[in-house]
Amino acid sequence: MRSEELHETLLPKRLALPIFASDPLSSVAYATQEILLVLTLGGLAYLHFTPWIAAAVVALMTVVVLSYRQVVHAYPSGGGSYEVVSTNLGPSAGLVVAASLLVDYVMTVAVSVASGVDNIISAIPQLADFRVLMAIGFVAILTAMNLRGVRESGRAFAAPTYLFIGGVLVMVITGLIRYVLGDAPVAESAQYGITPDPSDANLAGLALLMLVLRAFSSGCTALTGVEAISNGVPAFRKPKSKNAATTMAAMGSTAIVMFVGVTALALITKVHITDDACRLTGLEGDCATYTQRTVIAQIAAAVFGGEHSVGFYFIQAATALVLVLAANTAFNGFPLLASILAQHRYLPRQLHSRGDRLAFSNGILALAIVAALLLWGFRANVTSLIHLYILGVFTSFTLSQLGMVRHWNRELRTELAPAARRAQHTARVINAIGAVVTGLVLVIVLATKFTQGAWLAVLAAIVLWVMMRGIRRHYDATSAELAVTDPHDELVPPSRVFAIVLVSRIHKPTLRALAYARAFRPDRLEALSVSVDRDEAAALRERWEEYGIDIPLKIIDSPYREVTRPVVGYVRSIRRESPRDVVAVFIPEYVVGHWWENLLHNQSALWLKSRLLFTPGVMVTSVPWQLTSSAHADRPAARAPGSFRRGEPQGPEPRVGSRQE
Repeated sequence: MRSEELHETLLPKRLALPIFASDPLSSVAYATQEILLVLTLGGLAYLHFTPWIAAAVVALMTVVVLSYRQVVHAYPSGGGSYEVVSTNLGPSAGLVVAASLLVDYVMTVAVSVASGVDNIISAIPQLADFRVLMAIGFVAILTAMNLRGVRESGRAFAAPTYLFIGGVLVMVITGLIRYVLGDAPVAESAQYGITPDPSDANLAGLALLMLVLRAFSSGCTALTGVEAISNGVPAFRKPKSKNAATTMAAMGSTAIVMFVGVTALALITKVHITDDACRLTGLEGDCATYTQRTVIAQIAAAVFGGEHSVGFYFIQAATALVLVLAANTAFNGFPLLASILAQHRYLPRQLHSRGDRLAFSNGILALAIVAALLLWGFRANVTSLIHLYILGVFTSFTLSQLGMVRHWNRELRTELAPAARRAQHTARVINAIGAVVTGLVLVIVLATKFTQGAWLAVLAAIVLWVMMRGIRRHYDATSAELAVTDPHDELVPPSRVFAIVLVSRIHKPTLRALAYARAFRPDRLEALSVSVDRDEAAALRERWEEYGIDIPLKIIDSPYREVTRPVVGYVRSIRRESPRDVVAVFIPEYVVGHWWENLLHNQSALWLKSRLLFTPGVMVTSVPWQLTSSAHADRPAARAPGSFRRGEPQGPEPRVGSRQE
């Protein structure tokens, strides 16, 4: 796609919702489960805290959605939390947010895909042994889809997201109607008791409070991905801010309704789930081989009449699909944020470029590789991965809301219109409440999850922060070093050009290099060879004179059979004698057509070039000689991200007079 076609990739709200909100919408599939998993550490006695914890999560989500609607209107350029914090709290704080979000986007992919695989295994337990392979395979599919472009991936992912929303709402309504009519559905695990974990039994006081707070922090996974819309405002159709804010409101209200419904049904159906199946009492058979179904799977089976019902399989398929596709939120957020950071010189510049399909191909590939490694390292286990999750989200939530408070303070100093001032005062109050609430949640998450694995996420964010600062220092130092102060000084030509052609033996590539060097009309031209064998050197000189080549041949003796060191030493000696001269070194090279042929040729030339390029005042020129095997390179190459943009061959040339353009 041409750059001018970028406007054609802009998204209507119906496609923007599944692209940017699939993560928070799908998280209702496991947010309730995470609350129950923590509370059941104390057995069944503490499940009565579930409604209160769910209410706190809903209140928090409401505050965060309202706060980010302010961000969307105030900063429509797409930087989201990073831009808000950088502008209002400084670049260092902005990098904290950026590092946290980058880590969290990776975790979004890992947790969403792993959770999707869990739901597939709940429907087909025989696939449990292929958990990791399935997870990495799904990441590869998502990567391929996103490399096709944002709009194409949105079309592919829209239907599963809407099917999931519709399926969950039908399940919730059906379950609640059955409950009201006195036919309450019962989960398959309702018959089991749970043996409390010894360390979490009979808790009281501060210990009980910590358990509840830990369950709350796990339930806050329902808020992941809420900020993605604020990062993706430029991808919306005009009016961008209004459409993004409307989409965020739709996302927030839908997620809240679904989360409340699933939590209510989990309590009605008496779902009992634990982190270790061997803590279930009344279980028949070997607990070590028993696979617990997910909460949403148990609810679907209870509501729709069993594990073989159409409704159960529909919910499982839709849940698994949307959880895998929920990673798409990160596949849109991560590359966009990485592109902005690269534009600001905090990440490699390659991440700023769009690919053939106007997607940020390099960012997509980087995210996929890291997420796949994480899934492989943690065996695609949701319980292990979840502890590394949401820390970055609440770091960005808190700092962005603090930044928005400062933003409104600055606006109020210059705004005179009463109506506008009232609106700004209201916005400031919303953001201030958001900052306080998300700050408290950040402390809770850090305190309850740090020792369980969250320290890895903290460490990764710190490493990223240090790395980005280092990249920026490098780019700044390079810019300062390359800056032009006086163009006339830089345009002063060298006093003389000393051309050297490296010769190993006399053949066609050598003669071409000599002719090419002579065409440059240097002030001085000579051929240079290194003697590692006296007889071969004598034979070379004899043939040189026999052919009557009128270019001086200099042969350097190398008693230790080295080639690189004598050549580099000779070139440097010329530079020492005449510092204002330029030495142009011409190296004949073979061009081959097969990768394995590169192992057989050009090794000395590559090493020589790598050494000579570090020598000031030395220009290195490769003179290619195409071997017969190189002709195959004209055949169509396999398509790869960015291959069209890089000028790689994509197919046969169109015939003259054909309709191809």
